[in-house]
Amino acid sequence: MQATVRTYDAATRSGTVLSDDGVELAYGPGTVDPLRVLRLRVGQRVRLDLDASGRVLALTLATF
Repeated sequence: MQATVRTYDAATRSGTVLSDDGVELAYGPGTVDPLRVLRLRVGQRVRLDLDASGRVLALTLATF
């Protein structure tokens, strides 16, 4: 699934994304790879891995 970063708090490494179907999902500090977290910004396209309940497990930068 792909989404757009809606909010991002650099101090906590958490925030929210807006999925392509309009659902806002929260992500926590362990979700983003620490080596890529510095490149994360509001408005950026990302790819999500979700668990069965719809919780974000991993967030990676989407490349075109």
